[in-house]
Amino acid sequence: MASHWLTVLSWCSLGAAALSLVAILADIYVFGHRQRMRVMEAVWPVTALYFGPIAVWAYYRWARAATPPTRTHGDHTPDPTPGRHPMAMPMGPPTRPLWQSVAIGVSHCGAGCTLGDVVGEVLVFSAGLTLFGARLGAMYAVDFALAFLLGIVFQYFAVAPMRGLGFKDGVVAALKADTLSLIAFEVGMFGWMALMYFVFRPRFEPNQVEYWFLMQLGMVLGFVTSYPANWWLIKRGVKERM
Repeated sequence: MASHWLTVLSWCSLGAAALSLVAILADIYVFGHRQRMRVMEAVWPVTALYFGPIAVWAYYRWARAATPPTRTHGDHTPDPTPGRHPMAMPMGPPTRPLWQSVAIGVSHCGAGCTLGDVVGEVLVFSAGLTLFGARLGAMYAVDFALAFLLGIVFQYFAVAPMRGLGFKDGVVAALKADTLSLIAFEVGMFGWMALMYFVFRPRFEPNQVEYWFLMQLGMVLGFVTSYPANWWLIKRGVKERM
């Protein structure tokens, strides 16, 4: 049986994450601080699922202040560049320190991983799936497949608009930019999941609040292990500065 303090801590952490998610969503959609890059309107709330109030701080410090005025209803100025991606944005010199750009890039990758892992683990647990006789193996397989798919989708809607790419070139660029980053994120989180499964006692299941608190820690660890990979990708020009 879980210690009382761990149960209380888990509820507090998950509650803070839920409030942080609502706060970011309200600021974007209720108070109208829309993101210039629309995919970030999903990334920031998802990041709040595991970073909680820290994600709110980063959003207000790095993203909200940089939010441009929303277009007026009657502004229908066409994009002057033929064949350009409909959400393409003009590129300019970097306006933020590299470490911040890398952190935002990791959060972008982490959003796909987080959603994939949450959905995957609920599916595996609900269906009672196993791989090689272990539920952890099924979680790894399903989590990675969903995280990879969602990660590429998230990356496509970042890199294609920034580079003005069509669908095929955008998908290729997304694969190049996100594959290493995503694998690095999953290395940290899967390592943590292995500790949860083989070492930690008692072992918690996805129908327990303590499990999801521990998964929050695993996602933070995934963020840490993915940071060097994103730094390298951005420095090499494989991934755009965000």
